[in-house]
Amino acid sequence: MARDSYGSYRAQLVEAVRSKGVRDLAVLHAIGEVPRHVFVPPALLRQAYDDTSLPIGNGQTISQPSTQARALEALHLTGTEKVLEVGTGSGYQTALLGLVAGQVFSIERVASLAGRARTALAAAGATNVSLLVGDGTLGWRAYAPYDAIIVAAASPEVPKPLLEQLAAGGRLLLPLGDRANQVLTLVTVGADGAPVAMPLVDARFVPLLGTHGFDA
Repeated sequence: MARDSYGSYRAQLVEAVRSKGVRDLAVLHAIGEVPRHVFVPPALLRQAYDDTSLPIGNGQTISQPSTQARALEALHLTGTEKVLEVGTGSGYQTALLGLVAGQVFSIERVASLAGRARTALAAAGATNVSLLVGDGTLGWRAYAPYDAIIVAAASPEVPKPLLEQLAAGGRLLLPLGDRANQVLTLVTVGADGAPVAMPLVDARFVPLLGTHGFDA
C-alpha cells in the first residue's frame, strides 16, 4: 500500500476498531495499512479516520470502518481466497479485501463511483483487484466460483445468481431485510445444496438495486 503521513491516524483507527470487538489480526493489519483518506471526498478529509460512515455522492456512503472490519472478520479469510464484492462504492472495502484475500473482483452499478474507486485503488497501491460496472445482483460469472462473496448493500433476499456463483464450502455475507432495517447474515450451502442463513447483527445499509434486489 501507498506510504503517507497518516500512519498515526490509522493506528488510532485500528484501536477504535479493536475496541468494538474485532480480533482478526489480518483485518486489523489491513485497517492499519489502507489509506482511507484517498477514498473519501476532499471536503471530508479531516474525518477520514473517524470510525464513522461518510457520504461519497450518488446517494452512497463509505461505511463505518468497524462495521466493515466485523464483516470481513465474519468471512474468516486466510489470504488465498477469490472474493466477489458487490457494491464497490468508494473502493475502501475493496482495498481492505485486497489485503486479506488472494484476489478480489468487485462490481459497482454507478459508473462515476467505479471510476473514482479505480483512481483511489491505484493511489492506494492495490494490485490484486478487478472492477466491473454492472448489476451486482447478477454477480460476475466469468470468474466464478468464489470462495467468499460480500454484498455491501441491503437486499430483501439472497440473490440467486450469487448463490450459484459461490464455491462449495464458500461464505456469502450480506444485509437482509427491508430498506430501513436489516440483519447482517452469513449464508453457507448445506450438504443438501440448500442455503443456510446465520443472522449475525442488526445493520443499516443502502439498498441493493438491480434485477435481484430492490427497484430503483
